[in-house]
Amino acid sequence: MRYPALLFFAGVAYATVNGPCTAGSTPGVCISTSTCSSGGGTSYSGYCPNDPADIKCCAKTSCGSGGNCRFTSSCSSGNTASGLCPGPSDFKCCLPTSGSGCTPPAVNSATVSLIKEFEGFVSRPAPDPIGLPTVGYGHLCEKTNCAEVPYSFPLTEATASSLLQTDLKEFQNCISDYIVDSVRLNANQYGALVSWAFNEGCGNAKSSTLIARLNNGESPNTVAAQELPKWTYAGGTSLPGLVRRRAAEVTLFQTSSSSIAHPC
Repeated sequence: MRYPALLFFAGVAYATVNGPCTAGSTPGVCISTSTCSSGGGTSYSGYCPNDPADIKCCAKTSCGSGGNCRFTSSCSSGNTASGLCPGPSDFKCCLPTSGSGCTPPAVNSATVSLIKEFEGFVSRPAPDPIGLPTVGYGHLCEKTNCAEVPYSFPLTEATASSLLQTDLKEFQNCISDYIVDSVRLNANQYGALVSWAFNEGCGNAKSSTLIARLNNGESPNTVAAQELPKWTYAGGTSLPGLVRRRAAEVTLFQTSSSSIAHPC
């Protein structure tokens, strides 16, 4: 059993000088503002509440080649460099895995269920609500009669599911590519964004305010709640189905998960 007094002391320890902190979704360290600025970091107020006034959460989202500053214990790649980050010796530049990097994970079952619910199952090529030819679970036909699909028509739900898993790889890749590694997303947050990109396209996702705000270090839950509902238009008209889908994606995004999907 956990007791309130123990939780209280755990909270105090979390904000000690040279201890870890998180500014929104960005990992940091509680150090003096002067040490932070001299090391190229940015100080954020309110994340080290039990320390002196000049101790703030210092974050540095860019270091080395594609790295970000964090404690070595939370560097998933294990590839760290010293001397690039302000603060204690174990607050280092966490660099990408050497070599070709990682493969973005497949979305979880909750995401697949959401996509299937809103795309609907179509066994043969047919126009979607704005007239685009689709088949299966939202597969946009690239050739006449969806000739690129490697399954015979009519599709079964099983073959349509396989087609969907193949289609999703493009959108898993673009979401992983467009969001900087300093932004941590759990499996539900990542899945909600893949569902959105699958619906709106990678090009729209890349140029969106949503991605820009996440990469700027703003709170992911706040950004999703404010930005996803803006994406309800198709052909210049707000569609009720898209309103419901965006609401479902926000709900999924804000559902807690212990599984981290980004960075992979």
